[in-house]
Amino acid sequence: MPYTYDYPRPALTVDCVIFGHDEAAVLKVLLIERAHAPFAGKWALPGGFVDEGETVEQAALRELQEETGLAGVSVQELGVWSAPGRDPRGWTVSVAFVAQVRIADCRIAAGSDAQKAEWLAVDSLTEMAFDHLDILSRAKAIFALLPFTKDMKA
Repeated sequence: MPYTYDYPRPALTVDCVIFGHDEAAVLKVLLIERAHAPFAGKWALPGGFVDEGETVEQAALRELQEETGLAGVSVQELGVWSAPGRDPRGWTVSVAFVAQVRIADCRIAAGSDAQKAEWLAVDSLTEMAFDHLDILSRAKAIFALLPFTKDMKA
């Protein structure tokens, strides 16, 4: 008989902050435009629910590839977001990851539940789905402390 808990458990999700610079050295982030509710039509970080039997790292890489076509990226854990109400579908906790790539080396294409995948200037964003603007802000603050490596590969 499987063990059951008396305590409610949150859903586990992942989000990916993928930074890159364009030819003009503008810092950009890879985003998707959500195809479905909640937040249909809003910009969001690539991500989604962790499947049973996979690690959060595996889920992040899977979701990144499913939603943007981007594969072979080396991600690092950024942090955990767990504020109540961060997702209108219910209680979710998200582990966010960050990476840096060369945009010129990346081929992206919207897939899965994304209607678009695009590189957008980080400083142009004022609204995003869920709490993704907060996640992006923390990633940007940490990223600003690191030098951009021109030979990064996707």
